[in-house]
Amino acid sequence: MTAAPAGSIRLVLLPGMDGTGELFEPLAQAMGRRHDTIDVVRYPGTEPLGYDELERLVRARLPAGQPFVLLGESFSGPLAISIAAAPPPGLRGLILCCSFARNPKPGLALLRGGLLELSMMFMHSGLMRGPMRHMLLGRFATPRLCGLLQGSLRQVSTAVMTRRMREVQRVNVVDRLAQVRVPVMYLQAIEDRIVPGQAARTIQRALSGLRIVRLEGPHGLLQAAPVAAAQAIENFCRELGSPEPATP
Repeated sequence: MTAAPAGSIRLVLLPGMDGTGELFEPLAQAMGRRHDTIDVVRYPGTEPLGYDELERLVRARLPAGQPFVLLGESFSGPLAISIAAAPPPGLRGLILCCSFARNPKPGLALLRGGLLELSMMFMHSGLMRGPMRHMLLGRFATPRLCGLLQGSLRQVSTAVMTRRMREVQRVNVVDRLAQVRVPVMYLQAIEDRIVPGQAARTIQRALSGLRIVRLEGPHGLLQAAPVAAAQAIENFCRELGSPEPATP
């Protein structure tokens, strides 16, 4: 296979739980010259949509007539897997970052009804800034990253966060992995306190060709280690080449 320049393949980014896309800023800056070939899909901050509705939204915004790689960060991993399992024209590869194919923490199922909504309201409160920073950024936290995190969360309603957490609780797209035919890379944060290593192994059992790249960083890997993540993404895109695009 003849390698194609990384810049000839667009990169479509699907955001984590916040859905704003603003937390991709450090990665976009680290990718430098590729900045103009990056598309960030943003989810509505006041409309509580589930994975099915979000998939329709994302498919409508994918590049037409161009080769692209789809990256699903955290919450968006199952969504990216579903799209890759029934690929649109042009899809060349899939990247999952600190993500999962099914609920990564079964204990989350205990949060139901009013308790789940209450926990999401509490997460939005100032009292949770410290714990949130610890879980998402850990020792990699900086004033800039903390500001980005808080700014993004302020744009998302409690109802939306509650719906997204409910989707995570019940999601399971493991069976769809067998239908994925494009190359897949998993970016795994060594110090991830939210998604355990088992999540990547679950995906690898279904995708024997999965490439796992372990990088030093927290769950917010693309924010805390953007240069290392950008390099891994560049390498992946460069190696894909430009054969015929994936077809359903």
